[in-house]
Amino acid sequence: MVDLARKNLLHDKLRFFITVAGVAFAVTLVLVQVGLFVGLLDNSTVTIRHLNADLWVTSHNSANIDFGHTFSDSYVYRVRSVPGVNRADNLIVCFTKISLPNGAQESMEVYAMENFERWGIPWSYTGARIGDLRRGPYMLLDDSAVRRFGPFSIGEYREFEGKRMQIIGRTQGARSFATTPVAFVDFDRMQSISDRLLRGNTTYIVVKLEPSADLEAVRRELQRRLPHNDVFTSGEWANRSRNYWIESTGLGLNMYLTVFLGCLVGIVVVAQTLYTSTVEHLKEFGTVKAIGGSNGLIYRIVGQQAAISAVFGFVLGAGQALALRPLLSKLQLQMVLTPDFGIVVFLGTLVLSLAASAVSFRKIANIDPALVFRT
Repeated sequence: MVDLARKNLLHDKLRFFITVAGVAFAVTLVLVQVGLFVGLLDNSTVTIRHLNADLWVTSHNSANIDFGHTFSDSYVYRVRSVPGVNRADNLIVCFTKISLPNGAQESMEVYAMENFERWGIPWSYTGARIGDLRRGPYMLLDDSAVRRFGPFSIGEYREFEGKRMQIIGRTQGARSFATTPVAFVDFDRMQSISDRLLRGNTTYIVVKLEPSADLEAVRRELQRRLPHNDVFTSGEWANRSRNYWIESTGLGLNMYLTVFLGCLVGIVVVAQTLYTSTVEHLKEFGTVKAIGGSNGLIYRIVGQQAAISAVFGFVLGAGQALALRPLLSKLQLQMVLTPDFGIVVFLGTLVLSLAASAVSFRKIANIDPALVFRT
């Protein structure tokens, strides 16, 4: 019966190709859309995941890492005095204007700390040592800035808010959700550059605990001493940042809608093809019934046709998605495709294709075995 399924499906090769192409389009759409969305969410928390902190002290009701509000940088001394705290430092994350050689101004996201090295950021860079940031008006600029700001080289100068800064190194992989280029600057330097907003202020305090410290006990004590701030673990803060973009921007709904449309396209194409194939081969199915075959047996034949279309469509669609990754990477768009996600999409493709084959079942159930004896 497997041969009959194949023969019916391959009887019209053009139709089979159209079916596989429809499934492949749906698979590609789902993989690319979800992969890009996961890649953007990965960008939104990349610094949180790399920064070696156990707890984050934020302003009250901060939405995510990019949109923190300022509070007094002296609070860090309260944090350092809490039993169980190994170290704590201020961290500024803010947006500023950078002047380009062509006279244009662009927005840039700045991370500023007194000692980046002991917190593990930036995690990949070339050029001067990170500690050299404290020695003058210097910055490290991420490679992703090339697309927005144009080519740049170590040793060149740019202006922040009218203050001249020298690029002494290039970082790799430090990106934001909105693809705004990221720079790393000394904490005191950033406070002086944006004196009106940042003088005496910070946006976060990052905390590393002693190995034997009770995280929840330390968090409760920090919350008691800083009642107007929030305290999150790194995992909670990363989830909060991701959820902001999913729930507050409509991007989550857009992703779900695209996945739904991709699934709908696949179902319609497979259902239409299998139904047409069933109608054209009614006599063959009537023969199966005439020799004692049940409806269940014929359902399996149609299901096998759906499964074959699903497998070929998934392979083609996954291949197309993987082929797009280098192109998207050149556009600085990260597409995250994991084996687990691939398995989920494959199983979804198979299940939806089998569900689409059910459209033909009613036609099969009403087949008269005597049909094979009619001329």
